[in-house]
Amino acid sequence: MGTDDHISEGLTPDDALVQGRWVKLICGASNQDLPAIADLTAVFAAVGVHCIDVAADPAVALAARRGLDWAEAQTGRRPWLMVSLSDGTDAHFRKAWFDPGRCPVDCPRPCERICPALAIPTAAGIDQQRCYGCGRCLPACPHGLIEERDHRLAPEQVISLLQSIQPDAVEIHTASGHDEGFATLIQSLQQHKVPLRRLAVSSGLEGHGVKADQLADLLWRRYSRLRQAGYRPLWQLDGRPMSGDVGAGTARAAVQLWRAMRSLAPPGPLQLAGGTNAATLEFLRPTERPAGIAFGGVARRLLMPVLDEAQTRGLALWQWPEGWKRALSLARPLVAPWLQRSC
Repeated sequence: MGTDDHISEGLTPDDALVQGRWVKLICGASNQDLPAIADLTAVFAAVGVHCIDVAADPAVALAARRGLDWAEAQTGRRPWLMVSLSDGTDAHFRKAWFDPGRCPVDCPRPCERICPALAIPTAAGIDQQRCYGCGRCLPACPHGLIEERDHRLAPEQVISLLQSIQPDAVEIHTASGHDEGFATLIQSLQQHKVPLRRLAVSSGLEGHGVKADQLADLLWRRYSRLRQAGYRPLWQLDGRPMSGDVGAGTARAAVQLWRAMRSLAPPGPLQLAGGTNAATLEFLRPTERPAGIAFGGVARRLLMPVLDEAQTRGLALWQWPEGWKRALSLARPLVAPWLQRSC
């Protein structure tokens, strides 16, 4: 496959942020499905995203790098590799769990039907490699058997892991009440001279019990820490976390949060996330220019059938020409409208 198969805007990640054409793929902070991560990374890098966001795990980062290497060889471009961290308890760093032995034999298992990651096989528990922590199965269980379990790194593990992965950027998921955890994390990054092109901060209103002015206060406190440490910020506004494949309502929520925050937030690009999907751009006026967008669950679910078929064949997606072309045709319509926005 040559470069004619790909969208090539030629923008650097920094230029894309300035022009409002930045696109990021979120592979899932809890997702450990390594072949899928390599394939997802390759496909979305090939269609022009500027950043790949992965879990803070060496195996996950290695899988993403395989996809990046392949895409770079085809297109001549290489998106940033970003690693997601948290400064406290966060919904993005959890997995669902239940003991299938406790399920009643006559249970219709609505958890199977509602799972967007297909992580709950018939008559089995949750596939931890596929689960990315959206939490939709928890209320779906009629017997209350499903629970969430935290999947975060201990603070002392973060620096050695980042030194091993050497990402281009880091994203810290934060919330009200996490000031001390955030400060400790930034201090560790600064002390160990972890080089980063950007340090993204992700937070929102839903699930955090705050209003727009309170979120602004939180971001300004984070900005003060970042400025002292010399890191360039990127603000990820999480409209409706873990819900990007639900529908237009979640896309509207992401845009509304950006509108509420654009005059309140500290300096730095404001990027849409949380509930973003193919409908998001429709809710923006032509003159409205957020820095860009992050696609998570909607991107993963979009490619799930073709990724599954590639794994069944025992091939990387790029080793299967028909599947590769199909994947590009699915991914392009999600990414291209953002790359092609007029300045």
